[in-house]
Amino acid sequence: MDTARKSSGRPGSVCAVLEGGPADLPAELRVLRTPPEGATVKIPHRGAYQHFERADGPDGGACADGVPVYHWTTRTKIAE
Repeated sequence: MDTARKSSGRPGSVCAVLEGGPADLPAELRVLRTPPEGATVKIPHRGAYQHFERADGPDGGACADGVPVYHWTTRTKIAE
């Protein structure tokens, strides 16, 4: 799985939006940079990973302005 971290200016990365998941996932984590070909994103949050998958669609899973959209799929605990 790809792990995306909030970062500006990462070479070859694109802005992406995360939808769904925990209500308390901060807004600043919902907009991030990810590889353009990335199909998944994994975000650490409250002792677990929140998993998001790129939305399927005719536009490649992008919203109206062309930004890739990832939808929440599952949560897994972080191994200690």
